[in-house]
Amino acid sequence: MSEPVHFDTPIISQLMTVEDAWIDYNDHLNMAYYNVLFDRASEAAIEILKLGEAYRRAEDRTLVTAEAHVTYLRELKAGAEVRASFRLLDADAKSLHIYQELFHSDGWLSATSESLLLHVDLTAARDTPRVVRFSEQVTGDIQTMLRYHRTLPRTKHIGRVIGIQRR
Repeated sequence: MSEPVHFDTPIISQLMTVEDAWIDYNDHLNMAYYNVLFDRASEAAIEILKLGEAYRRAEDRTLVTAEAHVTYLRELKAGAEVRASFRLLDADAKSLHIYQELFHSDGWLSATSESLLLHVDLTAARDTPRVVRFSEQVTGDIQTMLRYHRTLPRTKHIGRVIGIQRR
């Protein structure tokens, strides 16, 4: 019998620290490293769904990011301690739509990220992974997580479109 799956609402990452090497010439966190923090934070949720590194090694399947939209709200400096939340917004047989928020340890929101993850089979040609369906077990866990996460209120940052605001 497998361990019960826990679906915290939302899933909150461990505390992470902004590294000195990630600071750019503007003396704040370089935009690329926001994605590093979001990626590291999503690992806990991916492990809950049993789609992490062990799954990759055993099944030769994994999740890849097809699209990401990061909104930078307040800059982070070297040494800042942050946590990220993770919530599942939607899912289908082959993909996950996720939303994350990055919070400074003082409680303020620094950035958000909305991403589309695809489930790919890596056994095909290595240079062209093929998008494939999740197994029935994984689909069941995804749907359970989705039910929990859909109880969360929608924020104004979900579904934002990039564009110049004309006034």
